[in-house]
Amino acid sequence: MTVISIANQKGGVGKTATAINLSSAIAERGRRVLLIDLDPQGNATISLGFNRREVFISIYEVLIEGMSARSAIFPTIVDNLWILPANENMPGAEVELFDIPSRAQILKNAIDEVKYSYDYIFIDCPPSLGILTLNALTASDSLLVTMQAEFLALEGLTQLLKTVNIVREQLNPELGIIGVLFTMYDSRTRLTREVEDEVRRFFEGGTKVFNTVIPRTVRLAEAPSHGLPITLYAPTSNGAEAYRDLASEVIDATETRTGKGIESPYPGTGRDSNGDSAGRTEPWNLGQGNPCIEDIPESPPAA
Repeated sequence: MTVISIANQKGGVGKTATAINLSSAIAERGRRVLLIDLDPQGNATISLGFNRREVFISIYEVLIEGMSARSAIFPTIVDNLWILPANENMPGAEVELFDIPSRAQILKNAIDEVKYSYDYIFIDCPPSLGILTLNALTASDSLLVTMQAEFLALEGLTQLLKTVNIVREQLNPELGIIGVLFTMYDSRTRLTREVEDEVRRFFEGGTKVFNTVIPRTVRLAEAPSHGLPITLYAPTSNGAEAYRDLASEVIDATETRTGKGIESPYPGTGRDSNGDSAGRTEPWNLGQGNPCIEDIPESPPAA
């Protein structure tokens, strides 16, 4: 089981699009995936077809009112993908968390209740480095950084890495960085290529920069308005194929090698080099399709 935060304090860099479409692409490969919408804007919730006004138990109630995370998880239109959504109360969460003891650990404690029900948990973070993002980083094994190939993005990346070091020192020493992802990529511009080269040189020999880049496409921009991930809205589009390629890289990083903050969700269960099942049964069988909340196990399977 792996918990991955998708973060960058700069807005408009494809965090939510990546959270939705990467989650969907990995679910498409048969993994059980939970997406947590931690952004007060609630765009991941909306983009998967939910009306925030009709969500009465959400991540807000889990963080602020102490409700069970299990009670706030809902199936989505995508098989194997569930969401812990945000509702209209969420914009006040950042302020209200400051009055709660051990506030940076609240999300981690909530995730601990349900994490063995999933292979991957992705957290869509707000575009800031406030207490909500700190909660996400404290709860995560790894961080996936999305960025556009533009000059100011380099400054934001430096600041984010400083925050990661602080979190490692004070809250989560095992936090790793699974990789940096270029989004809204336009290979026709010289600036894009220059920034990409600079980032790859900066991380050479250390943090991975994904080989996959996410192109700027009309289909990717349209999909949220239809309440669908790109893998369902335009399954043969360039955007869908890019996110499937990214899913392969993430599965390879988490299931076929080990590293800081990275572990195999299925140790010894026969995943092949592509992360696909090699014919053995899963550690536990939770049924087919999208079960109701009651079908989610209360505890990890017996060894």
